[in-house]
Amino acid sequence: MTVFLGCGFAAKYREGGGNFSVPLQWMLGLRRLKLDAIWLEVLPATNDPRGDQGRIDNFQRRLREHGLGGRYCLLYQKPASDAHDLAGMRCIGMSKRALLDRLAGSNALLNLSYSIHPPFLLQFERRIFCDLDPSEIFYWMTKLEMGQSYHDEFWTIGLNVHGRDCQLPKSPLSWKTFYPLADTQLLRRRPRPTAPKFTTIGQWYWTGAVEVSGTFPDLSKKFAFEPYLDLPKRIPEACFELAMNINADDPERARLSKRGWHLVDPHHVVRTPGSYRRYIAGALGEFTAIKGVDVAWRTGWLSDRAASFLALGRPVITEDTGAARYLPKESGFEFVNGVDEAVEATKEVLGNWPHWSNHARDCAVEVFDSAKNLREIVDL
Repeated sequence: MTVFLGCGFAAKYREGGGNFSVPLQWMLGLRRLKLDAIWLEVLPATNDPRGDQGRIDNFQRRLREHGLGGRYCLLYQKPASDAHDLAGMRCIGMSKRALLDRLAGSNALLNLSYSIHPPFLLQFERRIFCDLDPSEIFYWMTKLEMGQSYHDEFWTIGLNVHGRDCQLPKSPLSWKTFYPLADTQLLRRRPRPTAPKFTTIGQWYWTGAVEVSGTFPDLSKKFAFEPYLDLPKRIPEACFELAMNINADDPERARLSKRGWHLVDPHHVVRTPGSYRRYIAGALGEFTAIKGVDVAWRTGWLSDRAASFLALGRPVITEDTGAARYLPKESGFEFVNGVDEAVEATKEVLGNWPHWSNHARDCAVEVFDSAKNLREIVDL
């Protein structure tokens, strides 16, 4: 059987090493399971052909770096369209003939975040929807068609979607849950860094939208971090850093710096999957706040970034979305609610880092390992 990994967000964002690392963990896990796995990446054309070629070259280079140079088919779509028709796509890496040969045999598609659309989607024998953002996916699936009519199975990263306290919109679909993936052979425990730094990586602003009690709340990190802005001043013995996309002329930079936060450009420090891993390994752990709807709705969401921190032996201080009950008691996570609890958790990690590091790594191997989770999803 050929297992296709359907993705539509890695190639087009060439500066995002963390973004690229998400499907990379899936592919490395499939390889460890010794499956005939093909990374199927859709790249819509833009009005900048030279930029598109740069994205194609970057995608191919990153796969070669991880031993996946012969395991992909990049589908360059020109003109771009929400409808995916293989006849109108250029196949890069694997030829169209080789792709069709595999589609003629036993196969399954792991469709990350509904990256592969009809009519091409219908050519796969087994179609598995893999949700990476339950608060938005579940909400919008109650409003419009997001591929639910074209898939055979549904898996979500929202661990608490069947919990009594989960407030997600009710879904008629039969959802199964999975943990975010970390390839624990690629991501191995690293020695303690010299700097007492806590960091996180992401987008400071967010344009996604879901309706909560008749309103559309701010889902940005900017809003989520507001209760924690005094954390650096409360713990001067630690450095708190944000690798966030914030423009150089944005007044947010001065506001955060005044509160004691150190800012770095993620497009510089985590531009590639390799630099992403090195950047995480250079911190004692992660501190981050979660978008409010995941906390309020108790989705049970955990980030793939947190799984990577754990695999490298870095504990994670964050808010609980309802996921805590699905983790070992000693998980490497310290879940907090408000700045006072964040201060206490940070001091605990600083005071006994080897203890927290050991539990972080153990949890990654036991719970988040990519091959272990994919064996269940693919049903081997």
